[in-house]
Amino acid sequence: MRILLSNDDGYFAPGLAALAQALGTVAEVTVVAPERDRSGASNSLTLDRPLTLRKSSNGFYYVNGTPTDCVHLAVTGWLPQLPDMVISGINHGANMGDDTIYSGTVAAATEGFLLGIPSIAISLAGVTMGHYATAAQVALDLVHRYQNQPLAQPLLLNVNVPDLPYAELKSMETTRLGKRHKAEPVVKAESPRGETVYWVGAAGGAQDAGAGTDFHAVAQGRVSITPLQIDLTHFEQLDSIKQWMQE
Repeated sequence: MRILLSNDDGYFAPGLAALAQALGTVAEVTVVAPERDRSGASNSLTLDRPLTLRKSSNGFYYVNGTPTDCVHLAVTGWLPQLPDMVISGINHGANMGDDTIYSGTVAAATEGFLLGIPSIAISLAGVTMGHYATAAQVALDLVHRYQNQPLAQPLLLNVNVPDLPYAELKSMETTRLGKRHKAEPVVKAESPRGETVYWVGAAGGAQDAGAGTDFHAVAQGRVSITPLQIDLTHFEQLDSIKQWMQE
């Protein structure tokens, strides 16, 4: 089995190293990740300049672009053979609810999915971030499951793992995305040169976090497994918009 790994925290991130080490026991692993932290890059592609791909001392490859660039470059032109799976992570922090819209981790997996490859985004949900090995083992479990029971449908999973020892995880739960309150306001500050600058505010707290959501599962010590799709069409509004356009 061939697995392409990427992330949005950069090729030097400890979560990526833990993931590569764990999956290297069962697959031929290639790592192509951003050269620096590109958290929040979403699905952006770099179209205004060429990209470069270089190899680091640890054997990982890195690109001067976004997570989506990394997967797109690797799959559409650089790898001699298509990977059997794309896995993105392990992200430093959760990617639940509205986070998935902004997440570079989810975007890297989404690009693999759009290119026809089963893909998984995996994030460690916690504060201390001390259990990357737990998330790596969960990724390994999912790869084993897919090898033994491949799905007929296209696969794009968003996985959030509680920051706990593996033995303390309660179970895996198939969930839907929850929803956050709107983001906090930007933070206004002054640069050393006296210029007014703005920091993007923190994400809002969980608003829809009831049973069945990713927020609820992780809070209960369970791994959240959310199947994602790309079609953004709001089907329930099709008829009302048709009527609105005719009035």
